[in-house]
Amino acid sequence: MLSRTIWVCAVLALAAPQACWCAAKVHTVALGSVRHEPYSAAGDPAGAQKEEKLLNVRPLVVDGKVREWTTGDVHEVTERSFAVRRAVRLNDSLPGDRGAKWVWQRGPWVLVDRGSGKVTALHLPDFDPAVSTVIWFRDYAAYCGVKASGKHLYAVVAQVAARRPLMAKKLQAWDAANHESPVCAPAVWQRDPLKVTFQASGADPVSFDLVGTSAVLVEDGDNENE
Repeated sequence: MLSRTIWVCAVLALAAPQACWCAAKVHTVALGSVRHEPYSAAGDPAGAQKEEKLLNVRPLVVDGKVREWTTGDVHEVTERSFAVRRAVRLNDSLPGDRGAKWVWQRGPWVLVDRGSGKVTALHLPDFDPAVSTVIWFRDYAAYCGVKASGKHLYAVVAQVAARRPLMAKKLQAWDAANHESPVCAPAVWQRDPLKVTFQASGADPVSFDLVGTSAVLVEDGDNENE
């Protein structure tokens, strides 16, 4: 019976691809309940608030299995994909310590495709967990960043699926050992005309127009089942 079903589906795929549904795999993607985990900002480069004692984490469940742990708000990029930040459980034990000592940290951002169940790590150029607070709009991420040279603070706009930043502009000189906290106020988006405003601590706000941009996100299909 199974062989006949596969044969019928192959014939349908040739004659009318839209009618071939029998081999399609339906994925389930969900976020589980929030857990409150002991947390110390001193052990996390992304910890901005020293008084923070708990980190709210929740599992990302794909097809009934926990794929990642996440923290913070979800940003809906499209009707089938969303961005969320990973929560990483890191072994903090020193050589010679008995047993593992697990601590939680805020990790990088990931893109989750509800249709395919695929989880993709997002590369945000010049992202620094101790500096960058990402503010999303559409498939754009705006944040303050620091390049590898570490000499200047930048206003950065990244775009999902784009390799290079859409925009990277110098804001001011950067001293990693001596700076205000938070480093920047959250970026402010404007829709029409498309504009984003940055404000480094102790500086005036600076606005940038984004001209001639469009979404570059291409969502994956279930290629293995087509």
